[in-house]
Amino acid sequence: MNITVLDDYQNMVRSLDAFKLVAGHNVTIWNDHTKDNDVLAERLKDTEALVLIRERTPIRALLIERLPKLKIISQRSVYPHIDVPALSKHGILLSSDMHPGRPSYATAELTWGLVLSAMRHIPQEVAALKAGRWQSTMGQGLRGKTLGIYGYGRIGAVVAGYGRAFGMNVIVWGRESTFARARADGYPAARSREEFFAECDVISLHLRMIEATRGIVKAADLARMKPTALIVNTSRAPLIETGALEAALKAGRPGMAAVDVYEEEPVLGAKHPLLALHNAVCTPHIGYVERGGYEGQFKSSFGQIMAYLEGKPINVVNPEALQNARK
Repeated sequence: MNITVLDDYQNMVRSLDAFKLVAGHNVTIWNDHTKDNDVLAERLKDTEALVLIRERTPIRALLIERLPKLKIISQRSVYPHIDVPALSKHGILLSSDMHPGRPSYATAELTWGLVLSAMRHIPQEVAALKAGRWQSTMGQGLRGKTLGIYGYGRIGAVVAGYGRAFGMNVIVWGRESTFARARADGYPAARSREEFFAECDVISLHLRMIEATRGIVKAADLARMKPTALIVNTSRAPLIETGALEAALKAGRPGMAAVDVYEEEPVLGAKHPLLALHNAVCTPHIGYVERGGYEGQFKSSFGQIMAYLEGKPINVVNPEALQNARK
């Protein structure tokens, strides 16, 4: 089978143990990134099984119509980047392992790494030391400070536990169901949204990106934060109102931000306004990018292709496509 993997930025897919699942097939791996439909149509013209790494490349109807040999797209997690009705129309299956119940510990760990990096000015101190200076800034410790978790889901709960281990006071904000789960784990809800943003020393966003949460963090929310406070976003950039974070950091409330996600990815050539700000710690969407996570992700993705070849497809998002599946 002709299998194609897109967006393997680190060129590591062939080094994974999971790659053994498809080693006997004709596998093409692309390490660069493009959203150009003409380029993608050429690259994928002979592809029968397409493996996507999360949401890096959108697969929409205009591209799908130009892929006559494609039979299955295999990936892991949510799929807002894929035109599922268009796949079904053309008899192309989408298999996506939603890995229910298991949080992304890698993302939670990176979140905490960003908290420490920003609060203790670690990137700035590393750069200063390499430039020949010694102890250039004054950071802040975490013990006794207040950590706010906005969205107490699978990842938010893990980050809350890290905060507790560091001696922080943890409070939450979100939906009523969020409060119920948090209280069951011993974390109180803020008395109000306004208090949540005003009182927390660190706020970490852990919300799903859906239309109801787009721009849910407003400029007015950020303006309530302390000049010494930090906001962390390892979820999705559009959770924060467009342009609000950059403006807030320039105004000094909050005093710091740490982000791993951007409106348009990848960010190349340092062309993002946050990268020019001294009070923003920025990483290139590496929350889920670590070897163990990739092993699990590609074991699922390649396993779904093998199940399809055996005539027993699994984790099928669009079973209606089975009625006119391509042979």
